[in-house]
Amino acid sequence: MTNRVQQLKSSMLAHPREISLERALLYTASHRQTAGESVLMRRAKATAYILDNVDIAIRDGELIAGNRTVKPRSGIISPEMDPYWLLTELDQFSSRPQDRFDISDEDKQIYREQLYPYWVTRSMKDFINGQMSDEVNAAVSTQIFSINQTDKGQGHIIIDYPHLLNNGLAKLIAEMKSRCAEHQDNVFFQAGLLLLEASQRHILRYAALADQLAERCTNDTRRKELRSIADISRHNAQYRPEDFRQACQLFWYMNVILQYESNASSLSLGRFDQYMLPFYQSSLSRGHSPALLKELLESLWVKCNDVVLLRSAGSARYFAGFPTGYTVILGGLTENGRSAVNMLSFLCLDAYQTVQLPQPNIGVRVNEFIDRPFLLKTAETIRLGTGIPQIFNDEVVVPAFLNRGVSLEDARDYAVVGCVELSIPGRTYGLHDIAMFNLLKVMEIVLLENEGSAVITWDSLLRQIRDKIRHYIKLMVEGSNICDIGHRDRAPVPLLSSFISDCMAKGKDITEGGARYNFSGVQGIGIANLSDSLHALKGMVFDQQRLSFDELLAVLKANFATADGKNIRARLINRFEKYGNDIDEVDNISADLLRFYCKEVETWTNPRGGHFSPGSYTVSAHIPLGAVVGATPDGRLAGEQLADGGLSPMLGQDSNGPTAVLKSVSKLDNYLLSNGTLLNVKFTPATLAGDGGLNKLSDFLHAFTKLKLQHIQFNVVNAQTLREAQQRPQDFACLVVRVAGYSAFFVELSREIQDDIIRRTAHQL
Repeated sequence: MTNRVQQLKSSMLAHPREISLERALLYTASHRQTAGESVLMRRAKATAYILDNVDIAIRDGELIAGNRTVKPRSGIISPEMDPYWLLTELDQFSSRPQDRFDISDEDKQIYREQLYPYWVTRSMKDFINGQMSDEVNAAVSTQIFSINQTDKGQGHIIIDYPHLLNNGLAKLIAEMKSRCAEHQDNVFFQAGLLLLEASQRHILRYAALADQLAERCTNDTRRKELRSIADISRHNAQYRPEDFRQACQLFWYMNVILQYESNASSLSLGRFDQYMLPFYQSSLSRGHSPALLKELLESLWVKCNDVVLLRSAGSARYFAGFPTGYTVILGGLTENGRSAVNMLSFLCLDAYQTVQLPQPNIGVRVNEFIDRPFLLKTAETIRLGTGIPQIFNDEVVVPAFLNRGVSLEDARDYAVVGCVELSIPGRTYGLHDIAMFNLLKVMEIVLLENEGSAVITWDSLLRQIRDKIRHYIKLMVEGSNICDIGHRDRAPVPLLSSFISDCMAKGKDITEGGARYNFSGVQGIGIANLSDSLHALKGMVFDQQRLSFDELLAVLKANFATADGKNIRARLINRFEKYGNDIDEVDNISADLLRFYCKEVETWTNPRGGHFSPGSYTVSAHIPLGAVVGATPDGRLAGEQLADGGLSPMLGQDSNGPTAVLKSVSKLDNYLLSNGTLLNVKFTPATLAGDGGLNKLSDFLHAFTKLKLQHIQFNVVNAQTLREAQQRPQDFACLVVRVAGYSAFFVELSREIQDDIIRRTAHQL
């Protein structure tokens, strides 16, 4: 690591995280002045006002300018989305269990006296709450499912970076002016033009600041760097980039600008090694030093960690550890179906090996054409133990998109948003994280409803579970669509939409259905516990008849605290096979019920004319979702977490080795899970040591590809190291681990999530 990159990394992490009210105050000031105008124009003018007036800074040693807040890793708020949770939690931010922030007493007073009173009754949350039926609210309150994205702007999307970088802002503005002239009544085009011009001005503010800093700078080397930032910024405000540094700078400026528009999670970065390759090659042809270009990329990777999201305490339990969702995808396929790996694919991993921070959340696409050197480079990076990169299988994902009506060329161009959510860059608005569905909670309800039944059978129990899943999916869709409409009517994003096909052709914001592909992604959670529970229940009650249904239910309701409860729990855990060990009898329960869930979900449509798309991943929600489910027939205690990941086996139950885990997951209909899946695997560092370890991991990834799994990710760390980090967090401040579909600093996670990671089965190859 160069001194510069070490300094950038250290200085970013040196200060406590704070909450900034600046965006909220500027947004509100503009909003007060635009009453009576369209929502699109009010949003555009508020964002433009922020871009023109927000404080900016260029930090010491930076090669790439642009910061969402002057202070590093500060959280920003969006009271126009939901002012209520902010008021409730003002005094808790610095002491809550997960994702803490400092906020000054002065800012608390400003929020209470200025921001909150203005946004009460005006927010998107007010609209959504006003539309929800009592039945949906009741289901949400019991956490049968959750409705997400109700308190911030919608992200989980990838803009068309090639369109930005290959044209430049001046050309895009000229095109937008032409659209405005041709469609004079179209407010979407007017809002887009206003924001593109505001983006130019914002970039020029950095040019002016760099010039001012250069004039005062006494270090010749740094003065030249600041002059270069100024020149590049002036160029980027008008023209397309000509080399790698200019491209990285415009790329980052637009990321910051889009954050001001929506303050959203997972404005992801797409296939970075594909669209940035021409600019990297241009720099090489101009004689730019490869070492300097690597340092530039490392600086950009550090920048990705400067943006952290402020979530409510409840949301932070579901998305613990500040997952911003700056997800990068490497490799994959070209338009004609060949390997897309290139020199920049390797450099992106090399740069990450130097930086080793949670962001960007790098993923590698694998397929039958992937070459061994890149697979080994991928394995080498995984072996570092940060959980990066995660792996996606083209042999499954491309057909999954074809099954959803995506064209072959677009399917081959897929990337990932947020954690593991599958998307088509620049063409999809997928509401990928709109809801989570607690399958185990549904089973619990069915079991309790059958208490005292004299006619309960195995087949009738399964039928009732399917009926109940169908019933609650309908309610989940109802709630998700209300949230969808809330974003359309209260929180459109005209700047972001101008970089999504086919919004320009339709003249519509993405929230109105302007994108080419319009999905709503919902996650089915708890499939491992569901199959383990039903398999054990079938054996104990219906096959072996050791207990009646009501006798088992009584033990579960008592959380195994009956006279024979301890022995019954031991039998449920140890005498019945568990998902994740390549045993058809239990794995097929998972396959059948998850397929049923997917087929029910895909029948529903959203207000944008698209279909719902099923997935199975938890982020860190397996802990709060488990907290609302009582004891279950797999031997799980009341309130205990669910299986992590989404498709991962329950903690400690995968006893037949990692290949058996792959084979169990391969029995699921992975082609239906088009919104994304998540499989966690943990290895001991010793098993991956040396060249032999890298080759074993590469072979394991080949098996993953051949078995047609969609996703896998790894933690490579000793449990003892993690326990030491719990005891001495000050000595492990930069220890990065895999949580779910993202990585985080271990010491910034709550104790319950730390313990979950420690307890995951550590395999050997």
